[in-house]
Amino acid sequence: MPKISIVIINFNSRNFIQSCLSSVFSQDYLDFEVVVIDNGSQDDTHCYIKKNYPQVIFIENKENLGACRARNQGIEASRGEWILTLDCDIILEKDFLSKASKIIKNLHPTIGILQPKILKSDKKTIYSCGIYLSWLRKFYDIGKGQKDLGQYDNTKYIFGACSASAFYNRRMLQEIKENAGYFDERFFFLVEDVDLCWRANKKGWKAMFMPDTLCYHFGNSSNTSRKMRQYLCFRNRYYSLLKNEGFKKYFKRFLPLLFYDLPRLIYLLLTNEYMLRGGKEIRI
Repeated sequence: MPKISIVIINFNSRNFIQSCLSSVFSQDYLDFEVVVIDNGSQDDTHCYIKKNYPQVIFIENKENLGACRARNQGIEASRGEWILTLDCDIILEKDFLSKASKIIKNLHPTIGILQPKILKSDKKTIYSCGIYLSWLRKFYDIGKGQKDLGQYDNTKYIFGACSASAFYNRRMLQEIKENAGYFDERFFFLVEDVDLCWRANKKGWKAMFMPDTLCYHFGNSSNTSRKMRQYLCFRNRYYSLLKNEGFKKYFKRFLPLLFYDLPRLIYLLLTNEYMLRGGKEIRI
């Protein structure tokens, strides 16, 4: 079985990381290592981990460097053939790693990304069954907000995976790595997983959804405000579009600009004070 490196990012989430690590070290599969990156937490996360999980590779940043930088630090410090990224508010089913490792063993070599089924903490509502990218260049989590009634229980190819819980092949990550990192550190937080998957697709790598591999996500453990999330989603969407398609190709799509982007931009400019800095920050 291939060795798996579990990379977990944390920011002021002591209670969440406790539950997350408990689920990780309760797995019925043992060939893994854990890297935790703490982004300048002001709680006692570092004391808790050092005391209770001395086997964890612990990286302690003095300030919040963003999810992208933290994940990149974790990937660089890890050794596994596959990297499992986790948000600190994820809880794994006990057979999560054993099921994933069996799938990994028999994968086609072009598959570089695996998406588990992520349910919300109620264990009934879907958080993500993968990322879908539409012709209008809208992206969203497949099934998000729907009750899990088995409608997404088939293994299938998808555009990409939600990095709250996703497996990435190290060889693929090395191939698509940019000067800004595996995850583009200019994104800071949000949409970075879309960008990474887009780059992987362009290099010929594929992503696959694994419906039988289950985990649960509480969501927004960092307590980021709704307006800040709106702003980062808008800004980072354009980072990704301009990087992966360019101005000419994107603006050939008149309908996205007319029916989605323009009304959305006007609304956000009128309702979100963070938006005024968005245009200045889009530099690709």
